[in-house]
Amino acid sequence: MGGSFDPVHAGHVALAESALIHLNLDQVRWVPVGQAWQKSRALAPAADRAEMVRLAVQHEPRFVVDDVEIRRAGPSYTLDTVKAFQSQEPQAKWFLILGLDQYRNLPTWHGWQELLDRVDLAVACRESDTLPVLTLGRASRLPMSPVPVSSTDIRQQLLAGRAPESLAPTLVSGPVARYIAQHQLYADRHNPLNGHP
Repeated sequence: MGGSFDPVHAGHVALAESALIHLNLDQVRWVPVGQAWQKSRALAPAADRAEMVRLAVQHEPRFVVDDVEIRRAGPSYTLDTVKAFQSQEPQAKWFLILGLDQYRNLPTWHGWQELLDRVDLAVACRESDTLPVLTLGRASRLPMSPVPVSSTDIRQQLLAGRAPESLAPTLVSGPVARYIAQHQLYADRHNPLNGHP
């Protein structure tokens, strides 16, 4: 399960928990992106994003945070990450856990067709959602109720002066909220509401 996790939020955790249960997985490997080649905006520092993920998933021992993309130079391509994992554990069955928007965007990914040959997809969607046909029977539905939260919305609320602690626990976990506050992530340093000059 990859992503920018900028910041990681309750929807990400719910998706991973759904995959863990419905696919009977041994583990969910969380992979914070290093260089997000499809994003034009700057991300929070990689070390901060990885630490927020660690804090968000510490309650579940089958959640594992892997910083392979942060350590690897150049653009972070999921295909390269999957190849690395498969070379390390060739006997394992690998799923790529996605939200519906990411699934619909797959044809824009680097090497997406080879990626689909290498992994099974697990896509979060409601019963009423239709999955575009990208694969031949290799996409599993992950039943999930909508979680009304996005990283973009969280960043905008923080930029507008909302206290990070007020986001917990419905949007982000308490430990993540405290980390954001301690490190002043996403704060507008010119906004007097944030206590900065």
